[in-house]
Amino acid sequence: MIAVIMAGGSGTRFWPQSRKDHPKQFLKIAGDRSMIQLTVDRLLPLIPIARIYIVTAADQAALVAEHLPELPPDNIIIEPFGMNTAACIALSLQYLKPLYGEDTTMLVLPADHVIQDTKAFHNSLKKAHQAARGGALITFGIVPDYPATGYGYIEAGSQVEPGVFRVLKFKEKPDLKTASSFIEQGGFYWNSGMFCWSLAAISDAFQTHLPQAFEICAKIGKIWQEQGRSADVSELYRQVPRLPIDIGIMEKAELRYVIPVQIGWSDVGSFKALAEINPADSEGNASNSEIMAIDSRDNFVQSSKFTALIGVDNLCIIETEDAMLITTKDRAEEVKLIVEKLHQAQRDDLL
Repeated sequence: MIAVIMAGGSGTRFWPQSRKDHPKQFLKIAGDRSMIQLTVDRLLPLIPIARIYIVTAADQAALVAEHLPELPPDNIIIEPFGMNTAACIALSLQYLKPLYGEDTTMLVLPADHVIQDTKAFHNSLKKAHQAARGGALITFGIVPDYPATGYGYIEAGSQVEPGVFRVLKFKEKPDLKTASSFIEQGGFYWNSGMFCWSLAAISDAFQTHLPQAFEICAKIGKIWQEQGRSADVSELYRQVPRLPIDIGIMEKAELRYVIPVQIGWSDVGSFKALAEINPADSEGNASNSEIMAIDSRDNFVQSSKFTALIGVDNLCIIETEDAMLITTKDRAEEVKLIVEKLHQAQRDDLL
């Protein structure tokens, strides 16, 4: 098995901590190591560093090398710029096929997720490795513990082998009523954005469902082989359809399986999600610094200063050297709207 870690995101929902030159995957928000370091650490017992690859945008390649000095330089697959997950997987495929051949199993993971149960995670990878040998495209479904409206869902069908099920449908992010009905029915799982397949299977899937992406990235792969990876392929890469792999491939593929997992997973998609994985006091207040709270509950504070709370509930208070964010947890995902306004105002100093 080889692993491809997707690390090209901008992390706009983590402003003001996440910035253009230091996005979410390079932040230490879930421990003493950055998110990308923790993702690699989690894989090393099963997959050696020589078979771990990071795909990232050109402007983040130096950060990858800085955070992962043990990673061979040739294991950084550089996109000219971010183009969504289908494009970065198609590009990685063309880079890896000449190195490994089509029978190799390829694991695809985001760089910025939290997984707390490493043993269960490893067991699921072993199961996926075996299931992928039959030519199926494998996804990992998170067993839901509440009717979340912020995730897409996977509807599972018949069991093909122990712990592996056919995928009936991918469902878009539902409203609360629909999400509640999914939980009541059972057989629905959160879409984790983690995948496993053989290089042959994903290559065939691209040629069938996203031939333009396959052909353009095949041209880029040939240019890299002939001219080296410093060749400018930006104009070619710009022509690749800008789609997530779920919509471009997984929703259309015929042979696709889901492995339900309980691995202590979070995509840490907002400060509210980050608050949920941090230890809190008896009133639900969590902080990385000293706080004093009076009549205040379920707040999340990240600051270098002593913080006093009086009569406030359900807030996220995030302080950096040059900015402060204050929002309710329920609206924490709207931080990306602030980033949009800062772009419009040309406040590059805050981006």
